[in-house]
Amino acid sequence: MLNALVTNLAAEGEAANNPLLPAWYDIIWSGLWFLIILLVVWKVALPKLTKMLDERSAAIEGNIAKADEAQKQAEAALEEYTRQLAEARTEAGEIREAAREDGKKIVAEAKEAASSEAARITATAHTQIEAERQTALVSLRSEVGTLAIDLAGGVVGETLSDDARATAVVDRFLADLEASEKAAQ
Repeated sequence: MLNALVTNLAAEGEAANNPLLPAWYDIIWSGLWFLIILLVVWKVALPKLTKMLDERSAAIEGNIAKADEAQKQAEAALEEYTRQLAEARTEAGEIREAAREDGKKIVAEAKEAASSEAARITATAHTQIEAERQTALVSLRSEVGTLAIDLAGGVVGETLSDDARATAVVDRFLADLEASEKAAQ
């Protein structure tokens, strides 16, 4: 179809207008409206657009600054947390070590107290045993003395009435008996 149009125009002659170029009055009116629209855009829309873009740019830069500040605060908080965690771990280690030392001291004190109590009980037991031994010796001497005097009186046929003398004889006999036991050991 374009081919037919071009052929028709060529047939009418070269003096005719070019169909690709608009008429001169269309160019003038189009240029005038273009200038009006350009002037309106330049004076009204462009300043509003520039203002809006500047505000948006400032808001974005402000948000970036806030984000940078928040990042720095987060890093500082992380460093503080890490430092506090390290201090807490160190303090926990010191507390554990102190507790171990205290435990060792308590065990040592308990052992020492038990040893001293055992020594005290042993000493008390030895004292009590020695007292009972002495009591048993005194009782035994008096009974053995009485029995020996009674037996000697039965053998001799006479009663020994001198208690001091009888006691001395019994004591000498028991002393000789103890000396022979010590020599045997």
